[in-house]
Amino acid sequence: MSDEQTASSPAAVTFMGSDNQAGAHPKILDALASASSGLVSAYGEDSLTESLNHRFSEIFEVDCEVFLVATGTAANSLILSAMCPPWGAVLCHEGAHIINDENTAPEFFTGGARQIGVPGELGKPSHDAIRAQVELAQLNGVHNVKPTAISLTNATEQGTILQPAEVAGYGELARELDLGLHMDGARFSNAVVGSGASPADLTWRAGVDALTFGATKNGAIAAEAVVFFNDRFSADFAYRRKRAGHLWSKHRFLAAQFDAFLTDDLWLDNARHANALAARLATGLSDLPGVSLPWPTEANEIFPVLSPAIDVALKQAGFDYYDWPIIEGMVRLVTSFTTDAADIERCLHVARTASQSAEQL
Repeated sequence: MSDEQTASSPAAVTFMGSDNQAGAHPKILDALASASSGLVSAYGEDSLTESLNHRFSEIFEVDCEVFLVATGTAANSLILSAMCPPWGAVLCHEGAHIINDENTAPEFFTGGARQIGVPGELGKPSHDAIRAQVELAQLNGVHNVKPTAISLTNATEQGTILQPAEVAGYGELARELDLGLHMDGARFSNAVVGSGASPADLTWRAGVDALTFGATKNGAIAAEAVVFFNDRFSADFAYRRKRAGHLWSKHRFLAAQFDAFLTDDLWLDNARHANALAARLATGLSDLPGVSLPWPTEANEIFPVLSPAIDVALKQAGFDYYDWPIIEGMVRLVTSFTTDAADIERCLHVARTASQSAEQL
């Protein structure tokens, strides 16, 4: 190939759009291969699946009930269907994944319940806005939907973390208003690492009734755990999962992923790597003219506002990420357990060079 052809060749793509672009961790692949040997009971009656309730109870320091599904949308929607009747409503942040990115799946699984997005800083729904929605429903009585659940996201959709005291504030509010409290933990591992808190302190001790514990974004192929801390909502959940088509017959392959995920703190190590590289990227970008960071980087998502020159330079260099037009020029960069530190440094080098060139014009 000539120098001219080489110069015009497109840059290799470096994916930084989402942590679900990453592959599976080798230890999880090994676990799947091992689980494939021999014949075992189907539909979750295998010994590996049965051992997981104990594993989760150890991690959360309390007896809990665990049901495995393959997707986060299924986990969120099925939990909300247990908390919310068809005439009810789920209150969540206006930027929450369940209301923006799950194509009305929660409405479908609940039989028609409404989702109501409320405002709040840094991806955290306002207590006052939640209370106002409940008061409005009470004022109109049977003519309006009846809020029955609050859904939080941790880490949030703005890359921030709800600390235990903040979750506890929502827990107190939920109890006062007689609402169930759900936590979408697609990036729960990142929240645990970023907060420095225990899984228990981020969930049931703070009043959370049910958690979607995500593994897919953090090393699994397809595995999410529905974790119930309140049996008020779990009583018929096995039937809900089956009726919805989310009870795997070869359930051991879901269990094998979580068994490897939880062994030797792989889930925390993976999240720790992703969070550390996100922090490095955020710190490096924050020093550059032409870049601002409106939101703190507390987990593995970074939301910089880039000048056009830096945005173009990064894309031409092969960096693939999402535009995030909440603010003009904002983009989303996401790190994962597979992110290479060298790619972070290359990203910063490209951005720094573009910033310096723009200043010289």
